[in-house]
Amino acid sequence: MLQELSITNLAIIDHLRLSFSPGMNVLTGETGAGKSIIVDAVSALLGARVSADTVVRSGSERATVEAIFTLTPEQSEDLRPLLEEYGLEDAEGTLILSREISRSGRSVCRVNGRAVTLGLLEEIGQRLIDIHGQSEHLSLLRVREHLYFLDRYAGLTAQREQLAGLVAELRRVRQTLQACLQDERELARRMDLLQYQVAEIEAARLDPDEEAELIRQRTMLANAERLSELASSGYTLLDGGEQRRSALDMLGAALHDLQQLERLDPSLADQRQTLEGAIYQLEDVARSLRRYRDSIEYSPARLKQVEDRLALIHTLKRKYGDTVEEVLRFAQRAREELNSITHNEERVAELREQEQELLRRAGEAAAALSEARQRAARELERAMEEQLAELKMERARFVVSIQREEDPSGPEIDGRRWALDAAGVDRVEFLIAPNLGEPPKPLARIASGGETSRLMLAMKGVLSAADPVPTLIFDEIDAGISGRVGTLVGRRLWSLTRQHQVLCVTHLPQIASFADRHLGVSKRIDGERTVTVVHPLSGDERQHELAALLGGDGSQSALLNARDLLAQVEAWKQEERSRS
Repeated sequence: MLQELSITNLAIIDHLRLSFSPGMNVLTGETGAGKSIIVDAVSALLGARVSADTVVRSGSERATVEAIFTLTPEQSEDLRPLLEEYGLEDAEGTLILSREISRSGRSVCRVNGRAVTLGLLEEIGQRLIDIHGQSEHLSLLRVREHLYFLDRYAGLTAQREQLAGLVAELRRVRQTLQACLQDERELARRMDLLQYQVAEIEAARLDPDEEAELIRQRTMLANAERLSELASSGYTLLDGGEQRRSALDMLGAALHDLQQLERLDPSLADQRQTLEGAIYQLEDVARSLRRYRDSIEYSPARLKQVEDRLALIHTLKRKYGDTVEEVLRFAQRAREELNSITHNEERVAELREQEQELLRRAGEAAAALSEARQRAARELERAMEEQLAELKMERARFVVSIQREEDPSGPEIDGRRWALDAAGVDRVEFLIAPNLGEPPKPLARIASGGETSRLMLAMKGVLSAADPVPTLIFDEIDAGISGRVGTLVGRRLWSLTRQHQVLCVTHLPQIASFADRHLGVSKRIDGERTVTVVHPLSGDERQHELAALLGGDGSQSALLNARDLLAQVEAWKQEERSRS
C-alpha cells in the first residue's frame, strides 16, 4: 500500500508530506485547494507525461514527488521478476519511487535510490496504484480493455497467455512461409547468380596457403637471372674458378701452414681446429650455392602462369572477400542458400504442415478460451446487475457482448473460420441499458457521468478479489451523483478496502463519512505566495468538515447532521465487519 507521499514545489504545493493508512483514505476541501494536484502528483510519479511549465512551482527550478510503499509478501513476489531484471530490489517489503522534474523538462526517476527510465517507473507504478479520474480517463470506457476485464474476472489470464504463445509461433511460421513463397522469377534469378558464383570459386580450387607461395615463386621467376648471377659469383669466390684462386684454396694453404706450426708449437692446436671447422662450413655453403644456382629456373611461361593465377585470386578477392578464407566462406554460404532454394518446395511443404498444426492447436485453445468466456460473461452480467441494483440502478441491464470476425486464414471453430490474434477469436464489449425498455448500447455512448462512476464501482466490486493492484485512487468520482446515491457509493468504496487500500477525493459528505483516515486540504497565504496545507481530521474537526460539506456553515443543525451521518456509517461498518 501507499504509506507516505512527499511533494515539493509542485504547482501551488510548497512542501507536503502525507501519511496514509490501510482502508479508506479521503481528501476533502474547498475547490482549488489542491486536492486534485495531489492526485496529479501521484500520476506524475507513476510515469504520466507532464508539462514542466505547469508542474514546477513558480520560482523553483524543480519539482519532486516521492512515495514509500509497503508490500505484502505476495506483492513482493509479484514484483520480484521485474525488479531483478533491472538489478533492483525491494528493501524488506519497502519500495521507494521518486521523480524529479526540472524546469527544463528533464525528469530523473529512481526506484529505491537507483536511477531508472520513465518507462520502467511507469511499469512498476502500474502494479502499485490504479488511478480513476473522471469519465474520460476511465479504463471502463476503453473497449480494448473490456476483454481483459472479463478474463481477469474469470481467471483466464494464464490460459490467454498460453494461447498468445501459440499465436506468436504461428505468425513466425507464416512469415517464414511467406518468405519462401516469394516471386518465382526472383528465386530463379537468385539461383542462377548463386550457381555462377559457386562454380567460379570452385573452379579456382583455392588453397588458403597458396597465395603466399605464389608470391614467393613470382619473385624468384622474375629475378631468375640476377639470382643465378649472384649464386654463381658466390660459389666461384668460395670454391674457385678457372681464372682465379678460390677462398677455399687459400684457406687450405693457411691450414697447411698452421698444421706445420702446430708440430713446432702444440699450443696452436685450437686455432688449427677452428680453421678446419670454418673450411668444412664454407665447403657446405659452396655446395649449397652450387645446388641453388643449378635449381634456378628461368621460365617466362611459368612466370606467366604464376601471375595469371595471382590475378585470378585477386579478382575473386575483389568480388567475394578480402582474403582467400573469406572467399571460401562466401562460397559455403552461397551453397547453403542454393541448397535452401533448391529444396524450397520441400521447405514450403514442411512449413505448411507446421502452420496447419499450429492453427489447429491455436483453434482448440481459442475455442476453449471462448467457451470459458461465454460462461463467465453470463456470470459477470448477473454480478454487475446485482452491484448496480445496490447503487440505485435497479433496472439497468448490463450485457457482455462477445463477437467474432470471419477470416479465411483463421482457425476453424464450429464449422467457420474466425480472425485470430493473441487474445483469441473473441471481440468483447460491455453494453448498458440504464433504463427499462431501452436496447443495450456501448458504455461510452449511453452512460452519464454519474452512471459511469457507479458502473466503474460495480466493476471494481466484482473484480476486486482478482485485481492485483493494491492501491486504488478515485479522483472526484462523485461527479453527477446525488447525496442519496453518495451513501451507496461510499459503502461500495469502503467495501473495496477488504482487498485494497482506497484513496478518494470527494465533495460529498456521504462519501467522506466512510473514511478510515480523513485528510483536510486547504490553502493559505504565506507571505506573497499561496500554499496548500493538508492535515488529518478527527473528532470535532472532522464533524465541522462534514458539516461544511453539508452546506451548514458550522450551524448546530449541520453539526448534528454530521454527527448523525458518522454514527450511521460507523454502525454500518460494524455490521459489515461482523458479517465478514
